[in-house]
Amino acid sequence: MDYLARREHGRAELYLKLTKFGFEAHVTEDAIAKLIEDGLQSDQRFAEAFVQSRINQGKGPTRIRAELRERGLDDSLIDEGLVNAGQDWVALAREVRVKKFGLDHPLDFKEKARQMRFLQSRGFDQDHIQPAVSAVRE
Repeated sequence: MDYLARREHGRAELYLKLTKFGFEAHVTEDAIAKLIEDGLQSDQRFAEAFVQSRINQGKGPTRIRAELRERGLDDSLIDEGLVNAGQDWVALAREVRVKKFGLDHPLDFKEKARQMRFLQSRGFDQDHIQPAVSAVRE
């Protein structure tokens, strides 16, 4: 419960932490099952909180999806978390680009490619990157 008091944790993530701390597997599984039963641990809540925290960091859906998979979440929970966030990914990609490169759009291909690579490394899809880099100033 101490881990969950600080932030939401996924079931798999919690299992790893507890076994790493030295608890036996069956004890860990029983403890997590009890936490789930009591409503103290929820992978759905974890996914939603995680997605929102990554959106606040300016990360795109591809990167968020990969990070949630690393933490052992099912694709259905990941999809649900991304949809429930209600994020306009093009607008977020635009905000991230402006924060890093300023309001002026790239004048040459080399600079445009650099900005596109940056957004791609942040986890945005091509459908989000192209309008963010090519959009007319707001």
